[in-house]
Amino acid sequence: GNTSEDYLRILRNLMTKRAAAYMRVSAISNSSKLKLARKGVCKDIQCKSEELVINEPGLYLIYCHLNFRFSYCSKNPTDLKIEILVNDRVSRQTLSTWCASETCQEKTFKTLFQLHLTYLNVMDRVSVTLNHPNFLNEKSLPNENVLGVLRYDEMPAAL
Repeated sequence: GNTSEDYLRILRNLMTKRAAAYMRVSAISNSSKLKLARKGVCKDIQCKSEELVINEPGLYLIYCHLNFRFSYCSKNPTDLKIEILVNDRVSRQTLSTWCASETCQEKTFKTLFQLHLTYLNVMDRVSVTLNHPNFLNEKSLPNENVLGVLRYDEMPAAL
């Protein structure tokens, strides 16, 4: 199957005039906002340390793929919330509850994937927050936690 590195290679080789960003993300201590790694694709979008800044208006596909690792089994459920922010306001969010079972093993893993199609203007800022950044699996899957933004079209279709 395809991995994040395969997608990165495809985007680098893709001959397109559309804006695109594909960045690895990691947790920052004492912050719910994820940090963007320098490694990745950043074409016609400003890639800053915690956000992507749009240079061209249009309809954009925003996607976020995150892996979580629970290093202990808790008897209490844990809510994982991913928020895609546009200009520091929630534009899309996903909530998933992880419940430990009686057969819980020492380590448990969970993957969440979020898609969002929205119109963005010049200077709009895109970022991602987590309510539990400490569960982000950066040890065994550091390259599989990604934020991507791809300009789909210049003008949105009438809704």
